[in-house]
Amino acid sequence: MPVPVQNRTRKLPYILIAAVILVLIIGGLLRTGVLHVNGFSGTAQHVTVQVAKNNSPLALGNFANGFSSVIDPDLPKVVNISSTKVVQQPSMPSFFSDPFFRQFFGNQPEQQQPQTQREYSLGSGVIINSDGYILTNNHVVAGASDVEVFTQNRHEYRARIIGTDQRTDIAVLKIDASGLPAFTLGDSSLLKVGDVVFAIGDPFGIGETATMGIVSATGRALGGAIEHYENFIQTDAAINPGNSGGAMIDLRGDLVGINTAIISGGGGGNEGIGFAIPINMARHVMEQIVAHGKVIRGYLGVSIQNVTPDMARAFGLSQGGGALVASVSPGGPANKAGVQRGDIILGLNGKGVTDASDLSLRVSEMTPGETARLSVYRNGHTQQIGVKLGVFPQNGQMAVGGQGSGAALPGLSVQDLNSGLAQQLGLPPGTKGVVVTSVDPSSAAAIAGVQHGDVILQVDHMTVDNVQEYNKAIAGKSNQPVLLLISRGGETSYIVVQPQG
Repeated sequence: MPVPVQNRTRKLPYILIAAVILVLIIGGLLRTGVLHVNGFSGTAQHVTVQVAKNNSPLALGNFANGFSSVIDPDLPKVVNISSTKVVQQPSMPSFFSDPFFRQFFGNQPEQQQPQTQREYSLGSGVIINSDGYILTNNHVVAGASDVEVFTQNRHEYRARIIGTDQRTDIAVLKIDASGLPAFTLGDSSLLKVGDVVFAIGDPFGIGETATMGIVSATGRALGGAIEHYENFIQTDAAINPGNSGGAMIDLRGDLVGINTAIISGGGGGNEGIGFAIPINMARHVMEQIVAHGKVIRGYLGVSIQNVTPDMARAFGLSQGGGALVASVSPGGPANKAGVQRGDIILGLNGKGVTDASDLSLRVSEMTPGETARLSVYRNGHTQQIGVKLGVFPQNGQMAVGGQGSGAALPGLSVQDLNSGLAQQLGLPPGTKGVVVTSVDPSSAAAIAGVQHGDVILQVDHMTVDNVQEYNKAIAGKSNQPVLLLISRGGETSYIVVQPQG
């Protein structure tokens, strides 16, 4: 009797449409940081890959009866991955603890012993080296005690996990084989909306399957809903459970992405909105994992958030875009270079910054010790600041904070922040401001996202140490947008509160 496979999809709420569900194709609990398995020492190594030399466009008229000439050679390069995880079920109270049963059975153990259970999941992977190196998603093998790889010709291999990176959802596996068919890597930066692409994987474990679509968007970020570093290729090519870690290829058959996630209406199936990790990003992560056993990222030492049009106006900019510095880590690289809270980073190394996710991704791909040349807007002027990057701490938090939006201040009650409240809220000693004690749910402040327990540190760039200063700062602003700097859970961020009506 075959072992049943649990199709454990991970569903996350989609930010813009509450009814839509974001599904990691196979799911599983994502492990934090980089995994070292089977005694991998991290000694510098290198994986030889084939890189496409010709990336010029192809005419669709060159394909007579379809795209079999593109897909057939790539099918053997996609593998099925089966992972096994041993989990411990929590102990359950025994009915013997009930006095009614004790009078018949005497004293018995009050709790059942914890039970272990094996969980199985399926995913896909792509062969990127003829000697057995395979790329897949971290969530396909997260927490796995055993990983098996099945090739199209029905060969079965036990795989070693060379390393994983939870922040990009990439994992590198190795099987003991040689002469394997391997993908040629394309250049994902050349993809444009409307380009034809194909998704190959093993949906539901039924075997290699190819679907066709177009590139619906590039550079797609979902606010960290799937990964910490997001730069997705969006496609309408059908992607279903089991496709995680599979291949996205272009008209030449070159590998341009690793299929990762879908947005679903709740049933977990394909809705025409799928996402793939660009192969350029995946290759960069893979090379670091193979060479060092972990991913070494540049570290700026700031918490940042997106600049909405409302936020831009509050800071004196004509339009949104860039990354707003919500806080600066004391003693960090940015702090040493003179970056300040409230700065808006508009450019990095001569190229514009579109949003917080864009900046975080690009800094993460830089080498520690390298100088990041920032174009910074401060107090109506733009200046250049060079920051010598540090090493991103493995237990560090993502450098992207929340995104503020609008409303006005009636319906908001505050009180002075004293040492007792500061301790309860987990704030550093010496923190000054006013604590939000209540928020009317129908008020503009509530709509903007202000919450009970938030500490307001500034109003329109003015520091407020107590209720008297707060009242003075908001006086006469009932019909104007108000920019608040708040502290919540130890993290600071900006919120623009628009007047109601």
